[in-house]
Amino acid sequence: MSEQRRRPPARRPLDGVSDPVGYRRRLGAGPAPRRRTASLPRNQRVREGAYVFTKHPARRRAPWVAGAAAAAALVLAVWLWTRPVTVEVTPLPADARVTLGDRSAVGTLTAGGMKPGAYALRVERAGFAPVERTLKAKRLFGTSEEVSLEPLPQQLGVRCVTPKGASITMLVGDKKYSGAEALTQTVPAGPVRVSVAKDGFNTYSTDLFLDAERALIVNLDPKGQLVHTLGMIPCAGRPKGVMVTPDGREAWTTILNAQPSIEIVDPRTGRITGGINLGTHGAVEVLFNKAGTRAYASQMETAKVFEVDVKTRKVLREFKTGSPKNWTKVIELSPDEKTLYASNWSGDSVSIFDLKTGTLTDEIAVAKTPRGLYAADDGMTLWVASFDTGILERVDLESGARETVFKSTGGALRHFVADEKSRRLFTSDMGRDCVWVTDLDTGETKKFVDTDEKPNTIDLSPDAKVLFVSCRGENGSNYYVPGPEWGSILLLDAATGKPLDAIIGGDQCTALDVSDDGKTLVFSDFLDNRLRVYDVPGYAVLAKGGGGRYQAHLGEIRK
Repeated sequence: MSEQRRRPPARRPLDGVSDPVGYRRRLGAGPAPRRRTASLPRNQRVREGAYVFTKHPARRRAPWVAGAAAAAALVLAVWLWTRPVTVEVTPLPADARVTLGDRSAVGTLTAGGMKPGAYALRVERAGFAPVERTLKAKRLFGTSEEVSLEPLPQQLGVRCVTPKGASITMLVGDKKYSGAEALTQTVPAGPVRVSVAKDGFNTYSTDLFLDAERALIVNLDPKGQLVHTLGMIPCAGRPKGVMVTPDGREAWTTILNAQPSIEIVDPRTGRITGGINLGTHGAVEVLFNKAGTRAYASQMETAKVFEVDVKTRKVLREFKTGSPKNWTKVIELSPDEKTLYASNWSGDSVSIFDLKTGTLTDEIAVAKTPRGLYAADDGMTLWVASFDTGILERVDLESGARETVFKSTGGALRHFVADEKSRRLFTSDMGRDCVWVTDLDTGETKKFVDTDEKPNTIDLSPDAKVLFVSCRGENGSNYYVPGPEWGSILLLDAATGKPLDAIIGGDQCTALDVSDDGKTLVFSDFLDNRLRVYDVPGYAVLAKGGGGRYQAHLGEIRK
């Protein structure tokens, strides 16, 4: 009988079997194939019967690792606990002053690098009750706080001078106060809206931040006027010249025949803030250097020019123009501000001073009764306007040579203003009631525009787009007697001469100046002993205003 080979049972899947060795043995399948374990360390090989399994023991950390981690965590905690922090304090109102320890700021104070701990905090602003307390600078995340100040009661008075019968409204939060012609109210410090209205006039509206007792005087503008009156400022005597400081905070006006010789006012509030006496006489013209640190004022009776420290208002030096009979009027600085020029009305000359040494270096003869002066940017040319002869002269400062560029027959040239960029020189002519324009390169001169009676002081806006002209109006029997016309101020397009707006002034509008930012116009009613201040909109507003009140003012000049 042949021997038959015993056939092993069929293999079954081992999925889900937890003990494959025992399972195979029970089935009689013999040992499972041997697993490759040669690559494993011996301490990870486990033999179980014919099978070898891999052992995965739990990993152990060395004791020093846990200690290092704990130490690092402690160091980090100490560092975070002691590191500098940032403190931020936000005040209300937003422009209050915040003082924290030795640090201070107007508005939000952000103080970095502060050590955690307690600091003295003070928040203050005019018109509000101050807050003083201790602030703790917190660890880790710093500190941010908002501090609100309690408003104190303030008195606000509003009076409308012209016209009579205007209605006044004050709006304070959700409260409204009303009155006619004059209204005085005590309200909490903070924002207040004031409106003044009357039929036939432009409505006046302004937003104030009231932080002290205040009196607001309002004059409404006739319908259609584009510039807005800010008020009138009484003067000690005849205001002949005026100039706004470069920073716009003050207006200095020369008083021709009274004391102080120079009166100083705040053009925005109308407050008189000081005065300067130049001996026993008044002053004619005033100007500032570019930095606004020095002022120069002329005096006719003594034929002197005075140099004044603007901050202290003290006279630093006096410059004698030569003969006491010179009757010095207009003054001008050279472009580099090293030289001062002065026109001598009765001396028929121009005096030249070296400002470094304070000495009179030359006196140049010019056409009769010189008034206006313009020192060109080239530093070599001086333009001179003759009042009596109507002659426009160009003087070569290096050689002293004089050239008659133009003659206005029957004219009386008075004042200059120039735009170097467009190479144009404007000249007012009181005899011909017009403004001339001259090409600074060629000297070619032509009539720019006709004006009202007796144009005198002129000025340009900073962008050289608007020409301002003060007109005295028709004279009375003499210079000091009111005439049959009111004075006027004209605003003209400096490129075309087109009227932009007009103001009816008082008796003999004379002094005039526009602030360096172009927003404030100051002029004088000479015989009324007062300054008038106006807010001036930008050129775009004026150009779109249809001429403002120019046409209307023509029918209102006659008294």
